[in-house]
Amino acid sequence: MLFKIFSVAALAASAFGQKLMDLNATLASNNQTSALSGLLAAYPDLVRGLESARNVTLLAPSNNAIETLLNSSMGKLLSSDPGLTQAVLTYHVLKGTYEASAITNMSTFIPTMLTNTTYTNVTGGQVVEAITISGNVTFFSGLNMNASVVQPDVNFTGGVIHVIDNVLTLPVNDSATAAAANLTSLVGALGASKLVDTVDSLRDVTIFAPNNTAFQDIGSALANLSTNDLATILEYHVVKGPVGYSSKLKNGMKLDTVGGKSLTIHIENGTVFVNSAKVVTPDVLVSNGVVHVIDNVLNPNNTSAAPSSSATAGSPGFSGASSVSSAPFTSGVASPTTTVAGGASSAAASASSKSSALGAPMKTGAVGAAALFGAGAVMVNL
Repeated sequence: MLFKIFSVAALAASAFGQKLMDLNATLASNNQTSALSGLLAAYPDLVRGLESARNVTLLAPSNNAIETLLNSSMGKLLSSDPGLTQAVLTYHVLKGTYEASAITNMSTFIPTMLTNTTYTNVTGGQVVEAITISGNVTFFSGLNMNASVVQPDVNFTGGVIHVIDNVLTLPVNDSATAAAANLTSLVGALGASKLVDTVDSLRDVTIFAPNNTAFQDIGSALANLSTNDLATILEYHVVKGPVGYSSKLKNGMKLDTVGGKSLTIHIENGTVFVNSAKVVTPDVLVSNGVVHVIDNVLNPNNTSAAPSSSATAGSPGFSGASSVSSAPFTSGVASPTTTVAGGASSAAASASSKSSALGAPMKTGAVGAAALFGAGAVMVNL
């Protein structure tokens, strides 16, 4: 397959001549990025767009990363879907020039050239999360998959190139991400309340997603809810635009939910809480915004709930509720075939907790997760 792509690349290269020699020559002459040069050359329309780009940062997967991709089931899918391939490639082009020294140990969320609404519903372009972990510049993409810089600051006429050790993963829609994260109670609750399509189609959302234990801890309060009551609770976990990445969450901030009531962000000793629920996995990028996994279900009738100044875990927003023996709403919900990695905050404490496995992107439409993700998986740390 790799030979076939290079053959196509050679023909394509002759068609658009020397206009992109600055970028192409840089990639082709680098012993770690020649495969990317060949892959890009097979897409002259994309190349013509890149040739006029200035002040950009290209995250260039290494030859090994490209080879791993092309030899996977995802590689076969890309070879039959040029639109998907171009979406993946444009997701690797950041708006703005970011030298490695500009990436710190505080997460930054950088817009990319991926604006195709088939694959993203984020104003200004889908983002990547950039952070330095134990001295390594790392970029997080969909499903919290990460790619580390192995060769920084390769200059070209349009900006700067960083060679990375994995291909980035396109963020997938909310329900597919929740399933991959083993948030099966949430998946089942969204289905029971008929909110899956609504939530997946929203633009610029921030979702505070309770984990299974959160639902289980208040199971008695959920047992006899009507569809409307369940929908009201779930809507209290969804905030519409602008996207609330962790870097934008400030102590005391009020966020208006789609149900009309507000949430309050509390930061105690560096830990983020929403009302009285603790954020346990922040910044899981999704096709239309971001998901923060929390350890308690939020109560729209208890909007004043807040953590104590010494809190190390969240507290239930439903007073008097008791736990049940199994996670609610999970009956009939399929087990995940793909999983989500831990998240930047946990990785800051232990870089080894981050997964470097290659995930596969998924369209934001009706394509099933299992059809695109295949067998490869990394375990979630929630």
